[in-house]
Amino acid sequence: MTTSTTKKQNIPPTRSHFRYFDTIDTRWADNDVYGHVNNVAYYSFFDTVVNRLLIDNGWLSLDGDGPIGLVVETRCQYYASVSYPAVLDIGLTILKLGTSSVVYQLAVFSEGSDEASAVGQFVHVYVDRPSHLPTPLPLSLREGLSHYLREVE
Repeated sequence: MTTSTTKKQNIPPTRSHFRYFDTIDTRWADNDVYGHVNNVAYYSFFDTVVNRLLIDNGWLSLDGDGPIGLVVETRCQYYASVSYPAVLDIGLTILKLGTSSVVYQLAVFSEGSDEASAVGQFVHVYVDRPSHLPTPLPLSLREGLSHYLREVE
């Protein structure tokens, strides 16, 4: 790994890197014994924001129609702690739209902060509900998510 790559990975992204934002209130149960939001809560924040975006735009139906996105990969890098009580802004951008997959990048921002406290990635592979076999992204989903696509720098 080169020095410039290492430095770039240690600098948290800013709000300008993200195309969509949603707000999450932390809960008492999110804190761990160390006094900060536990790592598992971040994945819940990411999952909530991705699914809220999909449901609110009609790209995910909860009534059993259409394909579903299964999470096949996640990761998270932490830069700063957050603790309950806090109102967090969760930024979302799309890094890649594949034939049957979507790579989401998400970030947690404390209120008033321009730098991310944590940055994660979620990969959805879209499958047919009954068979769970990969299926191409529906056109409406592809077109809708393309508005959140970020060019890789």
